[in-house]
Amino acid sequence: MSEKPATSERPRLGDRLESAIDDHLDVEREIARGEAETRARTRRLRRTIFWLVITGVSLYLVAPSLLDTLGSWRDITRFAPGWLAVMLVAQAAAIASLWALQHIAIAAGSWPAVMSSQLAGNAMAKVAPGGGAVGSALQYRMLVTANVPPRPAVSGLTAANVLTFAVVLALPVLAIPALIRGSVHRTLLEAAVAGLIVFVVLAAVGAVLLALDAPLTWIGRTAQRIRNRLRRKSEPLRTLPARLLRERDRILQTLGPRWKRALLATVCRWAFDYASLLAALAAVGDHARPGLVLLAFCAAQLLSQIPVTPGGLGFVEAGLTAMLTLAGVGAGNAVLATFAYRLFSYWLPMPVGLGAWFWHRHRYGT
Repeated sequence: MSEKPATSERPRLGDRLESAIDDHLDVEREIARGEAETRARTRRLRRTIFWLVITGVSLYLVAPSLLDTLGSWRDITRFAPGWLAVMLVAQAAAIASLWALQHIAIAAGSWPAVMSSQLAGNAMAKVAPGGGAVGSALQYRMLVTANVPPRPAVSGLTAANVLTFAVVLALPVLAIPALIRGSVHRTLLEAAVAGLIVFVVLAAVGAVLLALDAPLTWIGRTAQRIRNRLRRKSEPLRTLPARLLRERDRILQTLGPRWKRALLATVCRWAFDYASLLAALAAVGDHARPGLVLLAFCAAQLLSQIPVTPGGLGFVEAGLTAMLTLAGVGAGNAVLATFAYRLFSYWLPMPVGLGAWFWHRHRYGT
């Protein structure tokens, strides 16, 4: 009789021991999770501080050119109101083309959701260091808030961004013939015609690369061969053509039969942006070399991709002003044209994007 309590007590002691061990393991897991979160926050803080320092140093280096460009705002009165209206319409058409591209790529999003999220994301990209990724993240969140499924939102934004960036990379290559032909001063009308020809050729080349494997494979092999020769000591690339085909197929899978319209919208996005720069040059009444004007536009778009300052702030002003001067535009007119172009392409979209963000919150919620 006296052994029964001892026998019944053993399971209780075992249960208590197991419970204590489980509690101890839970505490250890919580501690490990807290330490991991602390390390992650520390890494994010260090990364943020690093990029802020890089941004500050970069802005310091390009500050003279940036301040010179911004200081020309008083001379904007030299612009006829008609040319300012043309620049505004051209930039609006460029943004509308981007809306069309994203609406085609996302497919599941409504026009108001795509438009408001693009404006807000674009504004965020112009104020945040490394803004491209931040702007895309904000647009994704806004699309999901507007009941767009996450998968179409991600794949659509990715396809649209890849197409847009691919056109930017291809523009300088296609501008070389216009650069050779435009070795003397010509009218801005010829610059517009040269740009139109380049964008038409760009659309045709894009269609060929999206429809056929052989040209894209040849480009991949050529780029791979050049890279391997330039970097002989590094591990040679062997899969670049296959990677290009794979990424192209992903874009086609996202766009489906709408890829032709998407390509046209992408080309129009940059064509209208180029028209805005031509309007700025026409407003200052200066002649320039068509090929170099087109090359200056290409350089400005590539410089805007530099992640160390928001939207390439400072780098675009310095590079575009210098390239326009090389194109034959007077130094003062080059600064003024750069300011007018950046006013419509960089500064004005910020308050518009903020308004779009508030409107989106009002319509779809937080």
